[in-house]
Amino acid sequence: MKNVLMGIALLVCFVGFSQDDQKAKDLLDAVSEKMGSYDNMYIEFSSNLVNEEAGISENDEPPILGKITLQKEKYNLDYLGNKFIFDGKKLYVINTEDKEVTTNDGDMDEGDGFIYPSKLLTFYKEGYNFSWGTLATEKGRKIQYVKLIPIDSASEIKEVQLGIDNKTNHIYKLIQIGANGSKTTFKINAFKSNQELSKKMFVFDKEKYLELDYIID
Repeated sequence: MKNVLMGIALLVCFVGFSQDDQKAKDLLDAVSEKMGSYDNMYIEFSSNLVNEEAGISENDEPPILGKITLQKEKYNLDYLGNKFIFDGKKLYVINTEDKEVTTNDGDMDEGDGFIYPSKLLTFYKEGYNFSWGTLATEKGRKIQYVKLIPIDSASEIKEVQLGIDNKTNHIYKLIQIGANGSKTTFKINAFKSNQELSKKMFVFDKEKYLELDYIID
């Protein structure tokens, strides 16, 4: 009888975890559907890094600010003093300090263990197992977290915690924990959708940068 009761208890726990995993999947699907329905999105965000082993503690440095406009796979990103323009086929990285433009075929990926801001809204769609996380109140908002673990055990990313605004089904915060113990936090500070965009938003103006004496690779 004791063994039977233990078996029932384990079954209940298993079913509970499965239901939580399904809840996490359903929430991420709802986020994907909601944010994917917009023609375009404008996002202002902040990021900071903590790595105690490297002597980088929280609040040692002010958050790094950035902004990005996305339209489907295209984007125009200002981050870390650089501008990134992806027109759907080519990526142009404009280094304003060195006055240099690097051109790459295809987009950035997180293969180097970093989730780029341009992937903030889509990275979770493949390559992760996920489970239901904690519910927090942040600045008056109810934020539901989903925990994501990379399927690839050799990934440079150990864990991601994705915070979803319960009211809007928008991503509010991403916390990435690296295999090296570092913690990178992205927080969305402003969000607009379906804005009227310039036709040149995702176009690299080569002549403009040549006139500014940029080196174009």
